Amino acid sequence: MCEKLSMGMGKPVPPPVPDLEDYTVEFDGMDDPMHPYNWKRSTKLFTSILVCSGTFFVSFTSGIFAPAIKSASKEFGVGSEVGTLGTTLYVLGFASGPLIWAPTSELLGRKWPLTISMLLGGIFTIASAVAKDVQTLIICRFFAGMCGAGQLTVVPGVLADVYDNTYRGVAITLYALAVFVGPFTAPFTGGFIVTSSLGWRWTLYIPSFLSFANGGISLFFLRETYAPVILIAKAAAIRHQTDNWAVHAQQERLEVDPRKLIDKYFTRPLRMLVTEPIILLVSLYMSFIYGLVYCLLEAYPYVFEEIYGFTPGVGGLPFIGLIIGQVLAVSFVLSQHAAYVKKLVKNDNVPVPEWRLVPTLLGAPVFAIGIFWWVLIQHYIFRDHEVDNFPYL
Repeated sequence: MCEKLSMGMGKPVPPPVPDLEDYTVEFDGMDDPMHPYNWKRSTKLFTSILVCSGTFFVSFTSGIFAPAIKSASKEFGVGSEVGTLGTTLYVLGFASGPLIWAPTSELLGRKWPLTISMLLGGIFTIASAVAKDVQTLIICRFFAGMCGAGQLTVVPGVLADVYDNTYRGVAITLYALAVFVGPFTAPFTGGFIVTSSLGWRWTLYIPSFLSFANGGISLFFLRETYAPVILIAKAAAIRHQTDNWAVHAQQERLEVDPRKLIDKYFTRPLRMLVTEPIILLVSLYMSFIYGLVYCLLEAYPYVFEEIYGFTPGVGGLPFIGLIIGQVLAVSFVLSQHAAYVKKLVKNDNVPVPEWRLVPTLLGAPVFAIGIFWWVLIQHYIFRDHEVDNFPYL
């Protein structure tokens, strides 16, 4: 039985608030300037650029260590297979981090998970850079990846907070470009760093500096975008102005129940994955594509450095073909935006998810053809192989 609590000092318990809804803070309609949908365009652009740049830095950090694997493995006296764990465990951290950052972003808002994850990621990346043994290196890379997952998990939420149905797809498309361009920018950047006088440790120092810069800017200039948390600040201001401490936001009524959090962010997604075929198939397809991204980080250096004899920096330049392919793909998706908006207007601003599948009808087969083409062409072409990377749309 729960012990009955008292107010203390013999004071009676005050009567309950007549109607909680009368004391619950809300926005002043759809045009309230406090709502992120109604922020100035410059504020939206600054927020979008800041969080998407953080996503780029995180994905860039995931791949920049790949050219340094040989040098690091040699210094620590281990095989390259062990050194590869520096990349593998970072990506494994991507898979683990959402269990922390997803619930945190819905309880505390977007700003603090993004800021803390970037700063912690920079700390663990610095720890990897100064590691005295391979165990420290790969363990710190795992925790850096777990922190980096904060960007991959929370940034789509930020863009959904800031943009309505009309422009949200454009923002998410550009966010996806940051996710996939980062790992392909890293190999030639890391390759030139490794072959320079800086050495392999600077492939970790530089990303850590980028993380600290992004996290520091977020700490001071990133505005909260999660509407329920914005209302908490509004309620606090009203309480101080009126001395009416019954005023509150809906978010403040939430009680943190570990069982509910586990069900919402762990059990329910697994249940949906098993019971919903479309979710299972799309997840498998996206997992395959994202896994292939990191397979190419090893495949390209093998082909262009081991077979063709390129130096690590120059051997990473063919990844530019992949980047160009991704930019072309994003351009194609954005070219369909006007047609999407027309459908949205006709449907009373209610989006239909299947409308977004049209570009994939072209992208999916071209993707498969591009993989086959790249593998096949290596048997026949010795030079001019940068041309073979464009099919990856």
